[in-house]
Amino acid sequence: MQPARATFFGFVPRLAAFYAALFILPGIQMPFFPVWLKAKGLDPKMIGIVLAVPMMARVLAIPVVTRAADRRDAIRGVMVLACVASVAGYTAVGLSAGAVAILIAYTLTSLASTPVMPLSETYALKGLAARGRAYGPVRLWGSFAYIVGNFAAGFAADIMPARELIWLMVAATILLALAATMLPALASPPHESDGSSRPRPALSRDPAFLAVLAAAGLIQASHAFFYGFSAVQWRAAGFDGTVIAALWGLGVAAEIVLFAMQARLPPFFEPTVLLLVGACGAVLRWVGMALDPPALMLPFLQLLHALSFGATHLGALMFLMRRVPPRQAATAQGYLAITLGLAMAAATAVSGLLYDDFGSRAYLAMALAALAGGACGLIAHRMRHAPLR
Repeated sequence: MQPARATFFGFVPRLAAFYAALFILPGIQMPFFPVWLKAKGLDPKMIGIVLAVPMMARVLAIPVVTRAADRRDAIRGVMVLACVASVAGYTAVGLSAGAVAILIAYTLTSLASTPVMPLSETYALKGLAARGRAYGPVRLWGSFAYIVGNFAAGFAADIMPARELIWLMVAATILLALAATMLPALASPPHESDGSSRPRPALSRDPAFLAVLAAAGLIQASHAFFYGFSAVQWRAAGFDGTVIAALWGLGVAAEIVLFAMQARLPPFFEPTVLLLVGACGAVLRWVGMALDPPALMLPFLQLLHALSFGATHLGALMFLMRRVPPRQAATAQGYLAITLGLAMAAATAVSGLLYDDFGSRAYLAMALAALAGGACGLIAHRMRHAPLR
């Protein structure tokens, strides 16, 4: 009995449980936080601002937090503190009244919560690499939990006032903080013990690294209009909360399949190729959404999420894992998170302006962003073997 117990409470199961807790929150927040904001009386333009401005806050928080975690070798400890602070932040958002108060509370919350993701990815990649385990099959539990959060919020949206949906998000952050405290500490590899005295490569001057950041930022930012306004648009079209959750969940289910297959992908699908596949999937998806497709076409377009998000995410993370020295892993994840945040903030703010004037035609702007990301991905692919100096 004892060996089974040790296995069940080992690193991989705890990390899978943490990823599950980590992604329940966005499973609730992404489709239904805009619905809550609308129920609190905010118009589309203000919703776009509320969603975008906190993304800018990560520019202040993430570089400070990730560099400190790298220098002090305290990734887990900093991650736990950030999760606990997120509980307080979302509680403050729920207690806020009025657009300005919500904006301030959500911005402050973002200062605490946005470093959680790059720290989590750094923790996971280091721990899994040390154990010879693939990232995708563990990360898929986060995607599965995202679907659970989607459906839980979808059912809740049908039976409870939209103004109360924020408390589901607060509950999700409490679960996340508890899961973070259960993670074991990472052991520092012996070869890193004297790494602080060696000069560190200048990531900000590496063209391939910068091209990957630009590619991932543009492709992921092309999801901004979908994240911000698809649920609002579908509700206006008469879809209930369960149908909306099912559509979101279907896209994430496709993503789960890709993550599960990561270790079996042919060698051809190296990180930069995955970025190019992600860009192609995003362009097809957003052009299709811009054409006001019939309801029967929406599930097929949602399946492209496996490429537009999943392939892009895997490509960026695998590139960083292969190219960046371990002693700079959290810093590199911080650069990626900042790039994603800035690109998503700009695209979200623009989406709020485009929604009133163009409706679903605004997806064409998202397709252009994905196309630009594909061009950056092609540059990264051609420079992928250049040495890091």
